[in-house]
Formats: sequence, C-alpha cells, structure tokens
Amino acid sequence: MNPCIRMSTGCAVLALAACAAIVRPGSAELAAGVRLYETGRLDDAARFLQRSIDLGLDEPDQVTAHKYLAFIHCAQGFEARCGDEFRLVLAIRPSFELDKAEAGHPTWGRVFRTVKAGR
Repeated sequence: MNPCIRMSTGCAVLALAACAAIVRPGSAELAAGVRLYETGRLDDAARFLQRSIDLGLDEPDQVTAHKYLAFIHCAQGFEARCGDEFRLVLAIRPSFELDKAEAGHPTWGRVFRTVKAGR
C-alpha cells in the first residue's frame, strides 16, 4: 500500500475515533428532548428524554433528563411521577438543587421540596 494512502487512512481513523469520543451516548436525544420541552411538545419531549436515559447518559446528563421528565410529569398533573423523577435526580446527585426560577414554580417547586425534605 502506498505510504501516503496508509497515512491518510490512519488519520481518518484517528479523526473518527476522536469524534466518537466526543459524542456521548444519548446526548443527541437529550438535546432534542430539551428543545421539544421548550416548545411545549411534552409527550415527544418525554419520549426523547427517556430514550436518552436508556442509551446510557453520563451522570450530569442523567440529572438533566430526569429533571425535565419531572417537570413534564408535574405539568401534566402527574405529581407522583414527578416526585419519582426527582427521587432519581437526588439518588444520582444528593446535593442537587433547582435554580431559583425552577424552585419558584408552584407545582414542581413544591414537589421537589417535599421529596428533598423526605430524604
């Protein structure tokens, strides 16, 4: 094999490996789920968020996905399921806190405080 071809093939393989290392499992689904949530497409968002978790997100992204699932369940009136998602968040990161705007929400702020107090 021509040494130039061998070198360019090797570079291409290294470049692909580097890209694969950067793209984390489930990250595209998580991003899509958050975008769908922000546009009010809650059922679609929940499907993408759950899929992202199923694909094996790293811990920080798991926290984000479960937090958004909690918000969706609360918004849809499923407070028990909302609380379950917050329990999963706190199991992953016990020190987790909602930001000020999130904590002030009349439904999920209250559910989160109740779950956190019960730990």
